[in-house]
Amino acid sequence: MLTKNDIVKTIQENMKEIKSYGIKKIGIFGSIATASQTEQSDIDILVEFQKDKKAFDNYMELKFFLEKLFNCKVDLVIEEALKSRIRDSVLKEVSYA
Repeated sequence: MLTKNDIVKTIQENMKEIKSYGIKKIGIFGSIATASQTEQSDIDILVEFQKDKKAFDNYMELKFFLEKLFNCKVDLVIEEALKSRIRDSVLKEVSYA
């Protein structure tokens, strides 16, 4: 089972590729960030795109790249799309790579 440190390290090792999708910031949150994941847990990843790079194609290609990289489902969330009711809690627990 992947840990927060495993995921952050893998993201850092692949940062050049990840940034090619127009990513300004990337971090993990959710069950893996709080060490409460199970074998069935997905990976919750929060991203911020560069202003001129936010596009559906970049989002989907990054999602597929990360799912292949980690061999599991990735819930890719754009920071500015966070709903106000969960925004503060997500931003408090996110661990940026």
